[in-house]
Amino acid sequence: MLKKIICIIVSQIIVMSLCTVAYADEIEISAPSALLMDSGTGQILYQKNAHEKRPCASITKIMTMCLVFEAIEAGKINYDTVVSISPIAASQVGSDIWLVEGERMTVDDLLKSVAVVSANDASVALAEAVGGSVSSFVSAMNEKAKSLGMNDTVFKNCNGLDEDGHVTSAYDVALMSRELMKHKKVFEYASIWLDYIRDGSTQLVNTNRLIKSYDGITGLKTGTTSLAGACISATAKRNDLHLIAVVLGDKTTDERFNDAEKLLNYGFDSFCNVKVEIPSDIPQNIDIKNGMKKTCAVDYSPNGGFLVKIGKQNDITHTLTMYDEITAPVSCGQKIGTVVYKLDGNVIGEFDVTSAESVDEINFADVFELLFQNIVKL
Repeated sequence: MLKKIICIIVSQIIVMSLCTVAYADEIEISAPSALLMDSGTGQILYQKNAHEKRPCASITKIMTMCLVFEAIEAGKINYDTVVSISPIAASQVGSDIWLVEGERMTVDDLLKSVAVVSANDASVALAEAVGGSVSSFVSAMNEKAKSLGMNDTVFKNCNGLDEDGHVTSAYDVALMSRELMKHKKVFEYASIWLDYIRDGSTQLVNTNRLIKSYDGITGLKTGTTSLAGACISATAKRNDLHLIAVVLGDKTTDERFNDAEKLLNYGFDSFCNVKVEIPSDIPQNIDIKNGMKKTCAVDYSPNGGFLVKIGKQNDITHTLTMYDEITAPVSCGQKIGTVVYKLDGNVIGEFDVTSAESVDEINFADVFELLFQNIVKL
């Protein structure tokens, strides 16, 4: 009997350990550093050495484009602004559109060239147009990175050419990708497979082959150098999920795209958005102390939803906490309670319960006037 019990216990331990290993190794990523993030919530769905500092090649241009879009929205430049190409821009090496000194090109065509073919010369031309100089623009890139919480990142240039100390991480790339995605125009550029500039004389073919092959792909940016390896920040949307898959340091472009596909497939196959339900225990009204009204209407209008593992949708619980005593004056929209949502004991969301109307503090002059008006009506 004892031997039978021991066998059962051992078999259960083996099964549990296998399940744990299977869960941890749901996907095998060849890249040394990778991360999968939900763009809506910022929730990390998978990570591998996500804060390891690495060169990132033309992934750098995500931040470059972000600052250009901000300059456009601020009215400093526009898509039709014509940029005169400087000697510095024309001298760039690597991936480019062969800009020549003195050539004139619109911001629209330069942005398209950066997003589609990762043109280093176009990146420098835009940096000079926005920042006045490349060094000033790079300083702005680092300031923006700091404001986004990109603590693993130092930019030394605007195009990602290998340079000592020019580093970022998979986590930081996801952060700046999410920021760039706020500028919806970028998806128009990043989703172009084939286009032309210079009145059709220069062909642009997208460096991101997922644009042609992956269902729901929306962008975003590839990068390859000898030091950085093959990198990508790939964004894709299906239904209400918009994901960011970051891969840094793969040995080949095939590995880069395969890893990005694995990450995105894992996200779409494993997670779903759950709409925030309005709990039935939220009161319609609450009592008000020392108010011109005894009660106040309650409002609960949570935005968004929760990203959870498929199959966990019905395991979400909530706790409602209302303030014990609410004293007038009460302003419309004032916080009067909270609803905390949990999954497997972990907090996944918290939303405010607010007042739906204003209630003034009781005032004897106002009370007397109200009584007088009621008497007159009689």
